[in-house]
Amino acid sequence: MKIQQTFTLVMAGFLVICMAATVWAVPPKLKMTTDIPDSITAPDKVETSIGTLNFFDGVPTDKTVDTVYDYLDHSRAVEVFLNSIPAISIATLREGQASVGADTCNKICIWDTLMDSTTLLLTGNTSTMYAVGFLDLEKDGPSVIDLPPGMLGILDDMAFHYMTDLGVAGPDKGKGGKFLVLPPDYKGDVPDGYFVVPSNTNGVWVFMRGYLDKGLKAASDNIRNNLKVYPLTKASNPDEMEFINVSGKKMNTVLPNDYSFFEKLHALIQTEPADYLGPEAKGMMAAIGIEKDKPFKPDARMKKILTDAAAIGNAAARAISYFPRDSGNLLYGEESAWVMAYANKDTTFTTNGAYRLDPRVLFHFGYICVSPAMAVTVPGKGSDYGLAMLDSNKQPLDGSKTYKLHLPPNPPVKDFWAVTMYDTQTRSQLQTDQQFPTLGSQDKGLKKNTDGSYDIYFAPKPPQGQESNWLQTIPGKSWWIGLRMYGPEQPWIDQTWRPGEIELVE
Repeated sequence: MKIQQTFTLVMAGFLVICMAATVWAVPPKLKMTTDIPDSITAPDKVETSIGTLNFFDGVPTDKTVDTVYDYLDHSRAVEVFLNSIPAISIATLREGQASVGADTCNKICIWDTLMDSTTLLLTGNTSTMYAVGFLDLEKDGPSVIDLPPGMLGILDDMAFHYMTDLGVAGPDKGKGGKFLVLPPDYKGDVPDGYFVVPSNTNGVWVFMRGYLDKGLKAASDNIRNNLKVYPLTKASNPDEMEFINVSGKKMNTVLPNDYSFFEKLHALIQTEPADYLGPEAKGMMAAIGIEKDKPFKPDARMKKILTDAAAIGNAAARAISYFPRDSGNLLYGEESAWVMAYANKDTTFTTNGAYRLDPRVLFHFGYICVSPAMAVTVPGKGSDYGLAMLDSNKQPLDGSKTYKLHLPPNPPVKDFWAVTMYDTQTRSQLQTDQQFPTLGSQDKGLKKNTDGSYDIYFAPKPPQGQESNWLQTIPGKSWWIGLRMYGPEQPWIDQTWRPGEIELVE
């Protein structure tokens, strides 16, 4: 009996040991990790502004992949459009000048009888004599601009970056002289006797204005008889200058806002150093198929995206232009509709080394000529500007209605002031029955109020008795104005004198 009990106990102990061994030999059941924060994972489904995005354990589905890539291509294309406005603006200036024959450095467009509304050019004015040309440093090498005395001008490169001033604000101090413009990374000899200007781009815009203090003919003769532009290699025997009078002639220099914008951008970068717009811009353009030395052949999907992106980019540029949200563009603060082209009078569009994106778009979508001299206001010298796109209630200006602008007594200018009307579509002079859509202190018939103030009227037809103080508008079209102050005095600069808002009369 004792032997049987002992055996039973031994077997029971053996079974316990076997069962324990079996339990330890079975792998534990796998569990989901629960200590991973939600912020670093993707849910299986998420609603977004571009639609529902679906995932299998963090891996996007085929449809979500297509949705996301469409969005990336759209967003990158819109950014390329907005960031490339400066480059395309100056490229279309070159294209427009070439369209009337100014396609080599010795061919200069000149407005002998001033610029009227026939020329499509961003905010051109009717008060100064323009003369413009282009250098092609890739073809011509180092190039000479033999500048006459008494000029005011600028050299800007193909990124619309400032290079130097010419004339009064430049190193020649208005006395004239020879400027030598060097190609990118030029390593050759540089002769003495020149104002030397290195360029980062092969193309260079040559912008000049002639003073009218001695009259139109004298200003034109000074340019035509004394300006010389030629490659340095032809210094001993330069080609004859050719001046093309474009007063009253059609010429379009305004950047496009459709799919062709991207085609022009591709064509432009083929003519310039590979990295002239910088690696970030270069990468963004490559992401949408625009690369140097490669064809631009978007498929149907990508062309549809680029067409849409141009439409969005155009809308964004117009929103920024007509309803700016950067306080630096507000001339008199949020209570006023008056704005300035250069936010905070900064021609570099930067703060702490970073680009101010909206102010850069605003300027280059509507204006040209980049020079620090244009943003430095010295009492009694140069010029300064105020721009008004909306009425006193911050509403777009309607060409079918009558408006009034009141200028308080004694506008503070040493030289003269002028109000010029522009087309909200083209940002060029408004084309009406008035050849020069401008009124100002130089107009002999302009009526002054008894207290020395002025009232300017804008309407399809002149209000009774205000014919001499009237600028024509067009029903169905909007418009805006630029107020130019030539030789602005201290009350304009410190804003103790300021124009009224544009008031709706009827």
